[in-house]
Amino acid sequence: MKQISILTLFLSCFALTAYSQNIKGRIINELKQPLEGAYIYNQNTESHAHTLENGVFVIMNTEVGDSLRIGLLGYKTQFIRLESTENLSITLEEKAFQLDEMVITEELNTVSTISRLDLNLTPVNSSQEVLRKVPGLFIGQHAGGGKAEQIFLRGFDIDHGTDIALSVDGMPVNMVSHAHGQGYSDLHFVIPETVNKIDFGKGGYYAQEGDFNTAGYVNFKTKDYLKESEISFSAGQFNSLRTVGLFNLLENTKNQNAYVAMEYIATDGPYDSPQNFNRLNLFAKYVMFSPENDKLTLTASHFTSRWDASGQIPQREVDNGNISRFGAIDDTEGGETERTNLNVTFDKYIDDHTQLSTNAFYSHYAFQLYSNFTFFLEDPINGDQIFQKEDRQIFGANTAITHTKYLGDTELTLTSGLGLRHDIADDVELSRTLNRSTTLENIQLGDVNQTNIDAFVKAEFDFGKFKIAPALRLDYFKFMYNDALQSNYQTLSETKTIVSPKLNFYYNAQDNLQLYLKSGLGFHSNDTRVVVANGGEDILPRSYGADLGSVWKPFPKLVVNSALWYLFLEQEFVYVGDAGIVEPSGKTRRYGLDLGLRYQLNDWLFLDSDATITNARSIDEPDGQDYIPLAPDFTLTGGLSVDDLNGFSGGLRFRYLDDRAANEDNSIVAEGYMVTDFNVNYKLKNITLGLAIENLFDVEWNETQFATESRLQNEAQSVEEIHFTPGTPFFLKGTISYRF
Repeated sequence: MKQISILTLFLSCFALTAYSQNIKGRIINELKQPLEGAYIYNQNTESHAHTLENGVFVIMNTEVGDSLRIGLLGYKTQFIRLESTENLSITLEEKAFQLDEMVITEELNTVSTISRLDLNLTPVNSSQEVLRKVPGLFIGQHAGGGKAEQIFLRGFDIDHGTDIALSVDGMPVNMVSHAHGQGYSDLHFVIPETVNKIDFGKGGYYAQEGDFNTAGYVNFKTKDYLKESEISFSAGQFNSLRTVGLFNLLENTKNQNAYVAMEYIATDGPYDSPQNFNRLNLFAKYVMFSPENDKLTLTASHFTSRWDASGQIPQREVDNGNISRFGAIDDTEGGETERTNLNVTFDKYIDDHTQLSTNAFYSHYAFQLYSNFTFFLEDPINGDQIFQKEDRQIFGANTAITHTKYLGDTELTLTSGLGLRHDIADDVELSRTLNRSTTLENIQLGDVNQTNIDAFVKAEFDFGKFKIAPALRLDYFKFMYNDALQSNYQTLSETKTIVSPKLNFYYNAQDNLQLYLKSGLGFHSNDTRVVVANGGEDILPRSYGADLGSVWKPFPKLVVNSALWYLFLEQEFVYVGDAGIVEPSGKTRRYGLDLGLRYQLNDWLFLDSDATITNARSIDEPDGQDYIPLAPDFTLTGGLSVDDLNGFSGGLRFRYLDDRAANEDNSIVAEGYMVTDFNVNYKLKNITLGLAIENLFDVEWNETQFATESRLQNEAQSVEEIHFTPGTPFFLKGTISYRF
C-alpha cells in the first residue's frame, strides 16, 4: 500500500510537469526597449516569472483564460486576461515611482530594488555619489581627487577595496597586487549619468563573487540606451567646472542602440596649494538584439586624470597656527592615472528554460602617485616622499549558464559558471623621491603576473513561500613575481586553491514580509610580492559570515529592511605604503545591525534613512588593546527627496559618522562628523537648471584621518597623532542641462 501511494505521488508530479503549459512572452517599454526584472504573476495558479535582460519570460502552469499581473517599480501595473499563447508582447507605461506598488514577494532582489529607487529619485552626478548609493557605505578622498576613495562598510576600513568586490558591466574594478595596495579600486572611469542599476550585497554569500567579497560586493550596470541626448555644464567655487555630453547615435533603429558619453572635470579645490585637477572620460556602448532575442553588447571607454595634492597634514601644525586646515606640509604630492577598457557581452536565449551569459574584457591601466605621509621621519635631509608606479594589462572572461525546471510544484534554478582573470603588471615600483623629480632610492621594482580561474554552481529550490539556495565556489590562483632589483633573474611563484560554500534561506511569511538567513565563506587574496616572499603563507585568508534579516512593508508606502550580522576573518592586512609591505594584523570579528527605511509621504516627497551599528575587535589582543583602527561603529545617512513637483526636483541629504578609534588602544580618536548637502533642479521644457550645495552648514570635518607617526623638519622628536585631509567646506555650484 505504501509503494502504491509513493507511485501515485510520483505520477501526480509527473503529470503536473507534463501537462502544465508554459507561456512565453516579452515585456517592453514605450520606447520598444526590453524591460529586465519585471514580474509576471498568475493569479489563478500562483505561478510567477521574471523577465531576462532581453525582456523575455516563460511562466509555467499557465493557460488561456488565466489572469496575469505584470509589474515593475516605476511602471504602471497591468492586469490582463490571457486570450492567446502566441506572440505575447506586453508594453508597460513608465510612471512616477509609487512605493505602494512594490511587491516584496515578487522582487528578484528587494535590497537592490531599493537602490534602484534611490538612484531614480536622486540621480548621481559625481563618481563619489555613485558609491554612496550603497546603504551604509562611506567614502573618503585624501589625494587631490584623483586617487581611489577610501571605503568604509560594516565596521571595515576597507582602504581602497581590500574587502569589497567592485565591478562594472561584469568587468572587475579591484586591482590585485597594486602599487598602492591590495584591491585598489578606482571607479573614476565611470561617468555617473551612464549608470542604470546598482546591484549589491553585503557579506560573502554570493557564489558569483570571489576575491575581495568579504564585507560585500557592488556591481554597476550602465544604460543600454538613452531616452534622449543631453549636454550639461556645471561651474562652482574653487575654479570648479564639469561638462558632460551624452549622444544617442541610433534613434528609431529597431533592435539596436548606440550612444557615446563624454565627461570633463577640473578644479583647484579649497586648498591653499591648488589641486590643478582634471579628468577626461570617454565612453561608448552598442547593443543589438537578434530576431531570436539574443543580445550582443560592446562597450569601450578611456579615462585619464592628473592632480596635485596637499596631502595629509598633522593636527599639531593646525593647532599651533603654522598652517590652516587647508594648508600643506609637502604640496608636491599628486599623480596621474589612466584606464582603457574593452568589454564584449553576449546573452543567449538557448531555449525556454536555459540562458547563457558571457563576457570577455581587456583593460590597460597606468598609475603614478607621489605621497609623503611621515615628512622627515626617515630622511631628515630630503624628506620622506615616495613614488608608486605600475603599468598593467588585464585579460578576462566570465560565463554562466542558468537552467530552470519544475520538480512537481518546486521550481529549481541551477546556475553554473566559469571565470578567468589574468593580470600582467610591469614595473611595479616603490621609490624614495625628492620634489617629485629626483629618484633617491628604489625600494621595490619588479613585474607581477597573476592568474585567477574560478568555477561555481548554485541552486535555488523555490517551494513557493520558502526558498533554499545552496552554492559552491572554487578559485585557483597562480602568483608570479620577478624582482628587478636582484642581480640574478628569478621567477618566484606560488599557487593556491580555495573552496567557498554558501547557503541561503528565504521565507515569504506574508505578501509584505520576507525573512532571510544568509551564510557563507569568502576570502581576500594577499599581494603577490608578499605571497612569494612569505613562501605561500596567508595567501587567501577566509571570512565566515551570517546575516539574519527581513524586508517588511508594514504600510503600503513604507519599506523597512533590517539585518543582524556576524563576520569573522582569519587574517586582516594593513598596507604600509611607504615601506612597501603588507602587515598581517591577526584574526578579527565584527557583528552589528543594519536598519533602513524608505517612506513615501505623498506622490512627490520621499524619506529615506540607513543606519549601521557595529562592534569590531581583534581577537588575539587583550581587552583595551583590541580596537581595529578606523573601524566605524555607527553610521547614519538619510534625506528627503522631491520628485517632479511642478517641474521641481531635488533633496536635502545628510551623512553621519561617529567618533572611532584611530589606534589599537583608542588613545587616539578619529573625530566623527555630520555633513548636509542640498540640491534643487527646475525643468523647463528641454532645459534643466540646477543648484547644488555641498556642506550646507559649512561644518569643519575631516574627510580622512589616520594615526600616523611623523616628524617635521624643525622637530627633534617624532609625534604620533591624527593626520587628516580636510573635508570640503561650503561649496556652491550651478548646472544647466539641455536635452534634445
